[in-house]
Amino acid sequence: MLAPGERALIPTGVRIALPPGYEAQVRPRSGLALEHGLMLPNAPGTVDSDYRGELKVIVWNSGPKPYVIRRGDRIAQLVVAPVAQVEWDEELDLDATRRGPGGFGHTGD
Repeated sequence: MLAPGERALIPTGVRIALPPGYEAQVRPRSGLALEHGLMLPNAPGTVDSDYRGELKVIVWNSGPKPYVIRRGDRIAQLVVAPVAQVEWDEELDLDATRRGPGGFGHTGD
């Protein structure tokens, strides 16, 4: 049982082998979030292609009531996606944009 405000690492019993150049993203289920306040605090969680251990999901009960997670419950979803491989070049000056160095909430609109 996951009490209100409590977090737990939930084992899934699943292991995967992703090919190089791919990742899996662990994402929350919207119905559990809306109906029960179950959140994945690090969503999306990333599973790298070289990881071979059991997939586990960090679940946080942000709702007002305890929630029981049972074996076989669908508590998260997994999205497999390609990962872009980039080569970095160090630059002292960057090109100008309309947004410039503005941070969160500073898109210019």
